[in-house]
Amino acid sequence: MKIDYHTHHARCGHAIGSLEEYVQQGIRLGLDQLGLSDHMPLLHVKPADYYPEMAMPMEELPRYVEECLELKERYKDQIDIRVGLEGDYIEGWEREIEDMITAYPWDYVIGSVHFLGEWDVTDFRQVHHWEGKNVLEVYRTYYDAVSKAAATGLYDIMGHLDVIKRFGHHPKPEEEEELRELERSALSAVARSGRAMELNASGLSKPCAEMFPSRRMLEAALSLGIPLTVGSDAHDPAKLSEHLEKARALLYEVGYRELAVFQHRERALVPLTL
Repeated sequence: MKIDYHTHHARCGHAIGSLEEYVQQGIRLGLDQLGLSDHMPLLHVKPADYYPEMAMPMEELPRYVEECLELKERYKDQIDIRVGLEGDYIEGWEREIEDMITAYPWDYVIGSVHFLGEWDVTDFRQVHHWEGKNVLEVYRTYYDAVSKAAATGLYDIMGHLDVIKRFGHHPKPEEEEELRELERSALSAVARSGRAMELNASGLSKPCAEMFPSRRMLEAALSLGIPLTVGSDAHDPAKLSEHLEKARALLYEVGYRELAVFQHRERALVPLTL
């Protein structure tokens, strides 16, 4: 089964293409399932005072869901559309996040850590925040947030688990063992939560030049029994399913034989095919 569970469109402000263009591209590519999963609106910062084009405005959220559901019905004979959301984890804002999630009929919600406080560690405009930082300490803070996000039970899929490496910042070689322990601790939190996680192929096009998460983390995830799904994290319809053949091949090499899919927030497993 060919699936792509991580996509973004123009409504979020930093992507291009309409939802319908994604659907039409998914049909052209022969996808069996297409997950629409745009960013949730910002909660902990005021959009007017923050970096522009970060996420869809709050007033657009119901329109996004309505359009997803309309497209799901219109194209049901050509492609299976799953309606999703990429939901940030912000410590201290769990109630507000839960209210947003429970207000709509999602098929799945991706739980992603982008923010450490008001710093979006995935935003190229904010890489200056690394200046003067102890890299290992940033990694500690990041993986602590990932563990807390998994423990909330708010999400169905944990997103791009080691995205903190995106811009190529790594702890020192002598700190490698602690880094591995941070990774293991976060993966153990995901396993305890019973959640799935994604192999996000977009890292191959980023400065880190490696998928999220690394092969090392995928092997550990398999040993912990964590189900995996795949996503391109496309921000342009032309990028839909980019690198996903490599992602599926990597999962197969690691030992995975099934992919997680979701409907009405219920998980099922389908065969992993190359």
